[in-house]
Amino acid sequence: MAEFILEARDVFFDYPDGTSALKGVSLGIEKGKKVAVLGPNGAGKSTLFLHFNGVYRPKSGKVFFSGSEVRYNHSSMMALRKNVGIVFQDPDAQLFSASVYQEISFGPLNLGLNEEQVKERVNRAMAATGITELGEKPTHLLSYGEKKLVSIADILAMEPSVIICDEPAACLDPGHTARVLELFDRINRNGTTVVMSTHDVDMAYSWSEYVYVMHGGKIAGEGTPQAVFQDDGLLKLAGLQKPLLVDLSEHMRRKGLLAENSGLPRSRSEFLQLLDSR
Repeated sequence: MAEFILEARDVFFDYPDGTSALKGVSLGIEKGKKVAVLGPNGAGKSTLFLHFNGVYRPKSGKVFFSGSEVRYNHSSMMALRKNVGIVFQDPDAQLFSASVYQEISFGPLNLGLNEEQVKERVNRAMAATGITELGEKPTHLLSYGEKKLVSIADILAMEPSVIICDEPAACLDPGHTARVLELFDRINRNGTTVVMSTHDVDMAYSWSEYVYVMHGGKIAGEGTPQAVFQDDGLLKLAGLQKPLLVDLSEHMRRKGLLAENSGLPRSRSEFLQLLDSR
């Protein structure tokens, strides 16, 4: 049986203006996995994420971390936010300190660590994200891509069990996007659960191990990337296109250029290997 590190059970949530954002959401994030959450703007993805580290509290339903129901007292919230870190879509909404080093040290300092421990965590986080040379640079002078990496280092320095990223590749060039995904792969290999929301179906298909699709504040579908991205009805409902690799593979099967039982390639190299094996 799967071990869920994060779980929502029949969660409902309304904003103060009456907007119903979550309408009975139930899902489980398996420990140690790479999970993508897809859906159009307004589907409820960001709202759900903010329930997972206690920023929002359900109108009804329950949220669980590591098998235990989330409690909303101060000590429980401190423990939860130490273990579940969120990287926001816009890094300017997250960064507030004068320099990169001060920014990344803020979280560990709030954990009550001593100066040497804080320094070690900050240096590890900067090394992991490749921004060591930016340590003394003012945050307002950073490029957008650099700010994104600093916002990720912010969370890494807390050494959480789960990192949740809201649109991690938004407004990034291909080089920075590849750098961020490689970083997520690396920290995932070290045991950290990584969850991301994205509109990039190609990235979600190639990167994730499991996919949830949200629509209208509900879970519209879920499954492996191969299963989700071959479900034409689900994709149409959520306004999602098929990843290029899926589209090409299905087209070539219909034309008899690939065998019907050939597996779906998950990367460019797998697709080329499939062609070479014909």
